[in-house]
Amino acid sequence: MKWKQLVRNKPFVIGASLIGLLLMLMVMSLFYTPYGPNEMNTAMRLAHPQPSHWWGTDNFGRDIFSRIVEGTQTAFLIGVSSVAIGLFFGLFIGAIAGYRGGWTDEVLMRLMDAKLAFPGILLAIMLVSVFGPGLGNTIVALGLMSIPAFARIARSGFIQYKEFNFVKAAVARGAGATRIIVHHILPNIASPIIVAASLRFSGSILAEAGLSYLGLGVQPPDPSWGRMLSEAQPFIVNAPWYVLITGSVITVMVLGFNLLGDGIRDVYDNKS
Repeated sequence: MKWKQLVRNKPFVIGASLIGLLLMLMVMSLFYTPYGPNEMNTAMRLAHPQPSHWWGTDNFGRDIFSRIVEGTQTAFLIGVSSVAIGLFFGLFIGAIAGYRGGWTDEVLMRLMDAKLAFPGILLAIMLVSVFGPGLGNTIVALGLMSIPAFARIARSGFIQYKEFNFVKAAVARGAGATRIIVHHILPNIASPIIVAASLRFSGSILAEAGLSYLGLGVQPPDPSWGRMLSEAQPFIVNAPWYVLITGSVITVMVLGFNLLGDGIRDVYDNKS
């Protein structure tokens, strides 16, 4: 993929800029926040944005900016971890199904179809409800949601490329299945996989926000944008900035990764 084409693609540039800004906030939160994310000051309860509290305070007097910035760590951790789980198992299943074909493909894809028939967020809610809320269980649940999408993309790519002459030539030279998969086919399906990973990242952020909003995701006192949005809802009239700021940050994160994926897809489609 040519970087010159990417840097001229407006959706990619805008998406990368938004994600870069959030990454900067995440790195900053590792070393500094204006206040402790869980530091309460009831005298400043629901204070409006001001020089001492840039984005105001919440219903416990906690600094919203500090909690939002700290929450970027949770958001990126959940996004990266859940996508990594879905990518690993999805590629493994899709590669076997697409390369082997026959009954192996039929069985694995029917299992993926059965998984797709069950709404992902409902599966995540069920898993978290059974095994308990928390960061680890949320990551596993969201990772399982992502597996079918990656599996189907990988399968499609393997079915296409295994019939190409360069793959048949490698087979004729005696290359093993593992070498063909890793060195000949996977590099050629990297672009659609990257696009899917970018879109699944934003989907995981939204799903985590939904779970935390319902009280099934990240548990207090750890900052979570979804839980912050839930806590802000009763005060939408008295402290509208609490809802608007938290919702805007979630929107920026999701929009950034969607634009990033759209830009990569545009360049990939043009090259195709």
